[in-house]
Amino acid sequence: MPIFTYRSTTMEGIIAEGVIEAADEKAAIERLKYSGVIPLEVKAPAVKGLGAKIRFRTPKVDLVSFTNELSSLLAAGLPLDRGLQILSEISDHKGMKEIVQSLLKSIRGGMSFSEALQKHPDIFPRLYVNMVRAGEAGGIMDIILDRLNEFLESSKELKDHVVSAMIYPMILLVTGGISIILLLTFVLPRFSVIFAELGSSLPVSTQILIAVSGALKSYGWIMLIIMIPAWLAFSKYIASDQGRYQWDSLKLKLMDDVIKKLETARFCRTLGTLLASGVPLLQALNNSREVISNRVISLAVETVSKGAKEGRGISEPLSRTGHFPPLALSMIKVGEETGTLDQMLIRVAVIYEKSLKQAVKRFMSLLEPVMILVMGLIIGFIVISMLLAVFSISDIPL
Repeated sequence: MPIFTYRSTTMEGIIAEGVIEAADEKAAIERLKYSGVIPLEVKAPAVKGLGAKIRFRTPKVDLVSFTNELSSLLAAGLPLDRGLQILSEISDHKGMKEIVQSLLKSIRGGMSFSEALQKHPDIFPRLYVNMVRAGEAGGIMDIILDRLNEFLESSKELKDHVVSAMIYPMILLVTGGISIILLLTFVLPRFSVIFAELGSSLPVSTQILIAVSGALKSYGWIMLIIMIPAWLAFSKYIASDQGRYQWDSLKLKLMDDVIKKLETARFCRTLGTLLASGVPLLQALNNSREVISNRVISLAVETVSKGAKEGRGISEPLSRTGHFPPLALSMIKVGEETGTLDQMLIRVAVIYEKSLKQAVKRFMSLLEPVMILVMGLIIGFIVISMLLAVFSISDIPL
């Protein structure tokens, strides 16, 4: 059976770490609970060696770990302040420790948990706070945190999959670009000096390369200076409402299938989680719209709240936007008719998260050979042009 590493605590706050053998992660958690401890973290040991995945630790507070650990403590029967006290003691992350201590101080000062979370909007988003508020109102804080943990883990897994898929194309683009620049600025100038001394007429392709190389070597620093303010101006433009809309519209045209599946999965999982947690529909719709990163789709979803207010549900207004797949709309409509909208939204999210991974895989399988082909053609053009110039030397009269 697999071996899992774990970190646990007792009701008195004594922390223990070790390994446990179990069929899966869920069975490991049950074994730890049966032994009388509160499992805080259970995971398979990291694979060591060259084949291991590279993980980048961020300096920000790990919201997933915080939610998971607090949910485990509350489910074990600990009061909220005691749970936060344990988290502040066991945290080895300075940022996390400061945040938890601030939350604990606010709660002991008479604030509710949701009010304490609102003091840190850069760490806890609005939908997180609203779900916690719903848990406070219904007295189901441990259940709400468990749902939040599932939501955050699913969102993180989806984001990590998309990011990891982009790593290889980015490495390919950077290495290919550096290779081309080195050929044009260091290798080609050495040959151009030889060609100039021989005084022979060079092929047109070689003349073009020498001209480009000379311009890059002489005016490269000017181009770099121009590119920096140009990039800053572009960044400022797409940060504006109009620029963001036009940029997102362009991305939607270029990657229509991938973006629509991504936004559908995000929107449906967020809305389903909020509704299942007891958040009112209109408030849940407004919070769910905030997780949509594409401005075009986000503005289109604004009309859904109006339709919900008029009693037309959400499936019809969503279909009018033209940005949601037919299968998702059909499932949402069935959820409305059967009174299981929250469950159906989660199912839609699961379907499109899986579909998105396949769409990203197909997109990457097309993008990678295209990039290799383009880089190969550019480098091949440079090499062939240099060889043509070398071969033309034999035509010089002795």
